[in-house]
Amino acid sequence: MNFFRHRLSGLSALALLCAAGCSSADDSASTAVPSPSAKAAEICRKLDAALPAQVDGLQRRDPEPSSPLTAGWGDPAIILRCGVVKPPKMDDDKADAGEADGVGWLVEKQDDGTIRFTSALRVVYVEVTLPKSRAAEGMSPLIDLAPAMKKTVPEGIAD
Repeated sequence: MNFFRHRLSGLSALALLCAAGCSSADDSASTAVPSPSAKAAEICRKLDAALPAQVDGLQRRDPEPSSPLTAGWGDPAIILRCGVVKPPKMDDDKADAGEADGVGWLVEKQDDGTIRFTSALRVVYVEVTLPKSRAAEGMSPLIDLAPAMKKTVPEGIAD
């Protein structure tokens, strides 16, 4: 997979994200719920049950509409969406990537200042979005999610 040819080390990814800066965050209390296959949805339900109560010191506070395919922590929230479609950047040889406690992630700075991470080399794509106000924290929230990811989302290539 070309994606990991240009992988960033954890420190490089953190430096990249710190350069993104901080400002006021998106106050949205809702998020789009993905529409994965039945097989992916089952994996997502297992992930939801295994997710921690806290991520990066923030209490779990799920977005609306309530779904086992989405989760959130804090306000403004770190948002997780499970069963998302493969991002086009995943095939880009120049894509930025990082690893947090054994889980690989595509790293994308969004135009609105948020940082979006999408899991790589897992049978289901999981997306985690950091609000602008938390972008400087880099990959640290992903470390808290890694045990649940490794336990419930098998390694492999997503369909």
